[in-house]
Amino acid sequence: MLSVIRTSWPLLLGMLLLMLGNGLQGSLLGVRGSTIGFSSVEMSLVMSAYFAGFLVASRVTPDMIRRVGHVRVFAALGSFISAALLVFPTVQEPIVWILCRVVIGFCFCGVYVTAESWLNNATSNETRGQTLSAYMIVQMIGIIIAQGLLVVPDPSGYLLFVIPSVLVSIAFAPILLSISPTPAFESTKRMTLKELYHTSPLGCVGMFLLGSVFAAQFGMAAVYATEAGLSITQIPVFTASFYVGALLFQYPLGWISDRMDRRVLIAVTAAVAGLASLTGMILGGNFYILIASAFLIGGLSNPLYSLLIAYTNDFLQHEDMAAASAGLLFVNGVGAIAGPLIIGYAMQIFGPPGYFILLSVVLLLLTGYAAYRMTQRPAPTSDETIAYQGMMPTASLVTVELASEWAVEAAEAQAEQDERDEKQSDTAA
Repeated sequence: MLSVIRTSWPLLLGMLLLMLGNGLQGSLLGVRGSTIGFSSVEMSLVMSAYFAGFLVASRVTPDMIRRVGHVRVFAALGSFISAALLVFPTVQEPIVWILCRVVIGFCFCGVYVTAESWLNNATSNETRGQTLSAYMIVQMIGIIIAQGLLVVPDPSGYLLFVIPSVLVSIAFAPILLSISPTPAFESTKRMTLKELYHTSPLGCVGMFLLGSVFAAQFGMAAVYATEAGLSITQIPVFTASFYVGALLFQYPLGWISDRMDRRVLIAVTAAVAGLASLTGMILGGNFYILIASAFLIGGLSNPLYSLLIAYTNDFLQHEDMAAASAGLLFVNGVGAIAGPLIIGYAMQIFGPPGYFILLSVVLLLLTGYAAYRMTQRPAPTSDETIAYQGMMPTASLVTVELASEWAVEAAEAQAEQDERDEKQSDTAA
């Protein structure tokens, strides 16, 4: 891990600063929008717009990179992010905020794709797994620290919008000053949604449902906290709890998933997260219970993203994994667009508890569907399973493909080791 940090620290530092800016602007908009009188439905449209832009960019950015190159795309998108962040406090109209969030979502996705391409190019076969781990940890830490910045100045002022703009602008310096030329961006072979669903119904349905769960955490948590009456010091603790849990639970759940039927783990994990959501809805008036609920929801739901990708890969040939990952990310993106919209209407009808109602319903639906799929076909054998690699739901297709490559290499290395062990045992006999 230290060797990875030593060779890739400019990229990792840049991504840390980017996640600081992105994590802060999401929570800040939730607080500011509620305080200036935006309704929960209007805020849901604002938050959903980010994921709409993100989804479009996941398809468009590779063509942009092929036409003008990584550096130009990276610098241009970063400029748009910095500019859009300063529009929010200047023009406080829902439609303007929605358009700016589309721009920010589009640009952040493009920045992730570009930066992750450089990271992929700098990664060797021996360090791929460690690089992915370092990248995910940096992303998580960035979002967690960003929540603490929310309490520094008055969120009703202008300064808090300047901070993420400056952070994003500074983030490009270590990356642009240290990167090496990258190879041409290669297109991923397409897999239709019908083919993907036929390969893994649980992967498709689960990723759609998880998209709404992640969007609820990343986009609507601060909106809920503000409408629920949490203080400005309590809001960042609540929003950060989701990501602290995700960071701590990622690897234990991944280790377990490589040693059992992943569908059982998916069902149990989603069920516990769903019960935590019900607890938050019923007992959320107690701040400590609310924090514990957020910790469990984030800690259990975020690893489900990687679990579903690993489970889907268990049924694929190695050459089809990248195409399937692209399809799963698209399905997840559609769910992420729908999540804030549904939560906004639920909060308008039921008040703040509507936030947890949506989370509990979605997670328990995933529990039931995973249990149902266990009755439809047997689990893959241990020889057919692909190694788990933790990823953030914010990851672009580049990182998911990188994780798939690592999983394939790990599986091939394990198969070669098993073959050598078998030959040695035969010789000894």
